[in-house]
Amino acid sequence: MRNLLTNIRKLFTYRRPVDTEGGFELLEDEFEKSDTEEVPSEKYGVNTGNPSNQEKSKKGATVKQPIKVEQWNKQKNNQGGKIPTSNMRQNIISTDLNVNKEYIRQSFSMPKNQDIVIREFRIARKLKAFIVFIDGMVDKTSINQFVLPQLMNPECLAGFSGDCPLDYIMEDVLSITQLTKTADFNITKIQALNGLSILFVDGCPEALMIETSGFEKRGIDRPITEQVVRGSQEGFTENLRTNLTLLRRIIKNEKLITEVIPVGKLNKINCAILYIEGVTNPKIVREVRRRIKGINIDFIEGNGMLEQLIEDNPFMLFPQVVTTERPDRASSFLAEGQVVIITEGDPFAIAVPMSFFRLFHSSEDSMLRWEYGTFLRMIRLVGVLSALMIPGMYVALALYHHEMIPTPLLESIARMRENVPFPTIIELILMEISFELIREGGVRIPGVIGQTLGILGALILGQVAVAAGLASPLLIVIVALTGLGSFTMPNFSMAISIRILRFFFIFAGGIAGFYGISLAFILVAAIACHMKSFGVPFLTPVAPRVKINPDVIIRHPIFRQKMRSDGFNTPNRKRAGNNAMEWTKEKGGDDQ
Repeated sequence: MRNLLTNIRKLFTYRRPVDTEGGFELLEDEFEKSDTEEVPSEKYGVNTGNPSNQEKSKKGATVKQPIKVEQWNKQKNNQGGKIPTSNMRQNIISTDLNVNKEYIRQSFSMPKNQDIVIREFRIARKLKAFIVFIDGMVDKTSINQFVLPQLMNPECLAGFSGDCPLDYIMEDVLSITQLTKTADFNITKIQALNGLSILFVDGCPEALMIETSGFEKRGIDRPITEQVVRGSQEGFTENLRTNLTLLRRIIKNEKLITEVIPVGKLNKINCAILYIEGVTNPKIVREVRRRIKGINIDFIEGNGMLEQLIEDNPFMLFPQVVTTERPDRASSFLAEGQVVIITEGDPFAIAVPMSFFRLFHSSEDSMLRWEYGTFLRMIRLVGVLSALMIPGMYVALALYHHEMIPTPLLESIARMRENVPFPTIIELILMEISFELIREGGVRIPGVIGQTLGILGALILGQVAVAAGLASPLLIVIVALTGLGSFTMPNFSMAISIRILRFFFIFAGGIAGFYGISLAFILVAAIACHMKSFGVPFLTPVAPRVKINPDVIIRHPIFRQKMRSDGFNTPNRKRAGNNAMEWTKEKGGDDQ
């Protein structure tokens, strides 16, 4: 009995694990001690001559007294360790080349980090220097042909007289387009991680950052999620500079401003904020800048994570930004007074602020005649309402409002459901979940196989469910119409919101019929009225009612869209002259 109690006590008593050879175990106390444990004197061969350096505590444990800081620094210097300088602690570049080199080695964990290259050489065969870059992030051809040969030329400093030749190198030696000086070590590290080469010269308190980036990147391709029949066939890529160039090619205006802000303490990803000065409200620009600079997180993967960190209502179901992978559509957002945000490594751009009705617009609408664009928008609106309301209305009619169904149709529905063992609401939910599984599986399987699986899976599942008596044929038709309606939504995030809200309306119809659906619709509308996107009401320009550009649901002709929407409160609301087609004023041939 005593041994049993002893074993039970050992289960709840912490015992320091015994180190075993050949195994790895991450222990929290060891990790913490690595930062707090004092350095023993014996490790550095220090004999203090004081026997009290190892004293016994009350429990008999050995207590090691720390050595002085000056003595520790002296021992480290004698052993070739870290070089402690006030400049390094302040992240200021030193005039001592060895100090700078050691700081680079420590910062990038060399030699463990094997893709960091330090190339030592002599400028004009007499002045010591070294260049730092990351292998794979730079264009070695530029370094080998336009940097090192010019710096190592014996005559490159023939016209220089002074202590620090950086200015002379920038003006008279290097034939590189972008050269920048800095005295901050942090800036040099960030720019080296972005693909620049950093030049350190002995005796110079600054470093020269040389634009030599040349890493591999994907070329411009057709957009995948926003394909159109008419319009541009170019889409954004993962390279930030390429995306900014695509926008500059469309908007050739000096008022197009690009601000780049690093986000993420760990990966320091570049985030570009674009807006047109004089068109975009400065308050919106300041708010976007404030929110992005106020992000305190280690890792940002792309616009999807950034969107969740800057939106007004993170717990709301509706999207609060507009996402696009088309440069032409992003340019139209800029022209309307919105701010476009592009993150490095993400082929999508987001535009803020936004309104609910923008989610129904497609990039192809402006390329088509106004009659065609209006027709397509009506189709999308009908599709979204069908995907949202039809399943719940079917449940409400089948359970509570039989009198609203024509008698022949009611009899037909009753005959079709004779062999179905489930209640109507359970039957509908099972089929909706099955359809969602097929759709998600088709998306995750790559290539044409995924599309084929989605179509064949839906057909086979519906036929087998009807044959087995698990679902009625009418329910299969309703689920199919619901799925097709959700596909008409141009915005992917809004389409997911509709798919989720569909189940909310199904439960509301199953609980209280049309009364439940009405209350659910009022609740969703109230939430939408309460939402804002960077201070702009979500349902603008309808709620609240403001002066609008006639391009909300019904797409009016382009020559009648003379004003920008008042919802964004742009400084310049006028987007076209009183007569957009001034050629109609003059009759006759061309001027001679």
